[in-house]
Amino acid sequence: MEHARSATVVGVVGAGGGVGASTFAALLARRLSRGTATALVDLDPAAAGVDVVLGLEDVDGARWPDLRGAGGDVPGADVLALLPRWGACAVLSADRMRPEPVDAGVRVDVLHALARTVGALVLDLGRGSVVEGDAPLPACDAVVVVARPDLRCVAGTLALRPRLAASGAPHGLVVRGGGPAGLAAADLADATGLDVWHAGRDDRALAARAERVGLGGRGPATRAAEAVARRLTSGGAGW
Repeated sequence: MEHARSATVVGVVGAGGGVGASTFAALLARRLSRGTATALVDLDPAAAGVDVVLGLEDVDGARWPDLRGAGGDVPGADVLALLPRWGACAVLSADRMRPEPVDAGVRVDVLHALARTVGALVLDLGRGSVVEGDAPLPACDAVVVVARPDLRCVAGTLALRPRLAASGAPHGLVVRGGGPAGLAAADLADATGLDVWHAGRDDRALAARAERVGLGGRGPATRAAEAVARRLTSGGAGW
């Protein structure tokens, strides 16, 4: 993805299930789309599709199964024109009705095409694919690990850490809420060796707010995305 690319590529992965990694990836992409052309790409084979998170599952547009023939030198503008939009952000999602594996060559070619065309590319990575080495971590300019301060996420982050370190990409934690037995974000950082890029309260009203007015609003989850976006645009996370 390095050849002639214009995009800042950000990977997002959860330290465990149910920590809100897909939601964070979406909110980060939406925040970045205010300043540059942005695409949010679903690379989590275990999920139902990020379009469901965004309420776009019934919106027309291409999903990964529709791009099965998009190998070779794919024009990024043509791919973007096919994708549904969430506000200003283009979205390439899996399809819950067609849970087909994405051919590795097609995935690489499509990501290359998008990275040459947009200014920001946010990858919603599956935790399993990161651990197994299938995620495109070396192409990322930064990787965000979304976690809660609990022992499950400590173990999950430690499992991710060798792949994150080998990628060479700066990586850090976004920590949501408080943990049991008084665990805090600093404890998670100490146990895993990752820096905390943002720590905030759990956004308990997020699901109800999404049902009423869609994902977003001015809660803690949005503030976390804004904080990471500032690091990206200011170079403050080490890239």
